[in-house]
Amino acid sequence: MTDLDIRAAVADDVPAIVALLADDPLGAQRESPDDLTPYLAALERLANDPNQHLVVAVRDDRVVGTLQLTVIPGLSRRGATRSIIEAVRIHADERGSGLGTQLIEWAIEESRRQGCQLVQLTSDSTRKDAHRFYERLGFTASHVGFKLPL
Repeated sequence: MTDLDIRAAVADDVPAIVALLADDPLGAQRESPDDLTPYLAALERLANDPNQHLVVAVRDDRVVGTLQLTVIPGLSRRGATRSIIEAVRIHADERGSGLGTQLIEWAIEESRRQGCQLVQLTSDSTRKDAHRFYERLGFTASHVGFKLPL
């Protein structure tokens, strides 16, 4: 899989990223591929924040995966910096190909490069296959997450 390029997302990637986000039962309920305006505004905010890394995996000029990596400086854990991996999506044609592993490995290495001492992520409780995938990569389900819609 040497023909894979993992790079920063640009505006032209947004339709493909949104399609990936919407391509599952959960995403289909919360994403709006017909109106890219809020996504383009979000990309601009992300691009202007040095602690945000929205990347795409591109093969043969086609976006086949994406994830967002957020670097968070903190006081806890003796002033540790941590990263959060979010919105990992792989195109249906690429699932099972090892692309997800490559993206997560990229995020872990980038986290190390940025001086992070911890990488964390959340996964919806219904995504059992994703949980097995993350555990296979060495992540542990060590915390219970809570969310409050605003």
